[in-house]
Amino acid sequence: MPPTVTKALKPRKTPSQSRSRVTVDAIYEATIQVLLSQGMVGLTTTGVAERAGVSVGSMYQYFPNKQALVYALNDRFLTRLAERVEETCARMLGRPIAEATDALIDTYWAVKTERPELTRALYRSVAELDNDALIYAFAARVDRATTDMFRHAPDIPDDEVEQTNLLLTTVIYGSVRNAFERGLGPQEIAVLKTGLKAMCQDHLRSIGS
Repeated sequence: MPPTVTKALKPRKTPSQSRSRVTVDAIYEATIQVLLSQGMVGLTTTGVAERAGVSVGSMYQYFPNKQALVYALNDRFLTRLAERVEETCARMLGRPIAEATDALIDTYWAVKTERPELTRALYRSVAELDNDALIYAFAARVDRATTDMFRHAPDIPDDEVEQTNLLLTTVIYGSVRNAFERGLGPQEIAVLKTGLKAMCQDHLRSIGS
């Protein structure tokens, strides 16, 4: 049974009007800035409200506490990442599996490195959150897209799709997270990405051999 989000982590409401969406966007950006400068320990709803230029009351209209705010920020980031993965998978339908895998690696890495400091901050923040439901929903969503992409590849047996998807996505996602947890620089990340592609391609060549 899928894990559920605890009530304390749920936002109080979702912005529906353009003005309220601008307010919430400002709150998210302020949360990022406070996370980067002070971490989860130094993050407070009052500090975020001040940086965002909104009242604490406006903050509480949407988020009951700082954990709910950071949870929503992670949800926002993972939703965008899932959308980018889905776009890539749709574009690569019917392409050879090696090409599709390279495209998946490029997309996943591109999103994670657009704002590397934010990615690091979010990885650190989830240590204090009950984010099982969030990760489960993200994994299920991207698994549907990647499995469908691999299933449409012309050069992989049907009975290899599920296992190949599990192996490749685990290696890709885990490698990216490890790169950020180690604090690797751009040059080291480029080398790791090249090696990751080579390792995945070596495995793919072994399928059906």
